[in-house]
Amino acid sequence: MEFKDTVRSRRMVRRYLTTAVEIDVIERILEAGRRAPSAGNARGTHFVVVTDPADRQAIARCADEEAWVDRGKPAWLSAAPVHIVVATMPHAYRDRYAAIDKAGSAAVDDAGRWPVPWWWVDAGAALMALLLAAVEEGLAAGFLGGHAFDGLDDVIGLPPRAELVGLVTVGHPHPDDRPTGSGLEGPAPTNEVVHYERWDAR
Repeated sequence: MEFKDTVRSRRMVRRYLTTAVEIDVIERILEAGRRAPSAGNARGTHFVVVTDPADRQAIARCADEEAWVDRGKPAWLSAAPVHIVVATMPHAYRDRYAAIDKAGSAAVDDAGRWPVPWWWVDAGAALMALLLAAVEEGLAAGFLGGHAFDGLDDVIGLPPRAELVGLVTVGHPHPDDRPTGSGLEGPAPTNEVVHYERWDAR
């Protein structure tokens, strides 16, 4: 599949077959995430892979999947054969940019603040790499933000200094899957989000 086709094919999928995904396929998807950009090569993005059915059920309970099903939607998290939890370690960036070779870096202002918390940027880049790699493998993927989980840290043993970004589900798409969301179809029109030379209000 050409890259342009991979990008065009990607969408958030929330319904899967229970068919297992081969470990070598999972490893190739993770390799894409591992090779995503890392500010200062801080290497602060981490992944926790969960395939055990009981553990996936526990994760689904953390997101109150029962309420999702009660709204008439098919089970999502518990059915997806692969969970990839994405987490970030902000201290890895603070430590890296405190190093001598990063002295005076514009990443941190004079008051020691981070105008852009690059750990979130890197985690987003890794997330997109995972989503595209899944499509490249002929699979589907979805994402649920960390805000939706209660108790997930304990289920997967997330260390105290790690911050949860969210969970990527990976698997074979169910033939009856349909997009669920705002009702808006496709990406924003080019003329609404792409600006050349200047961004002038219209």
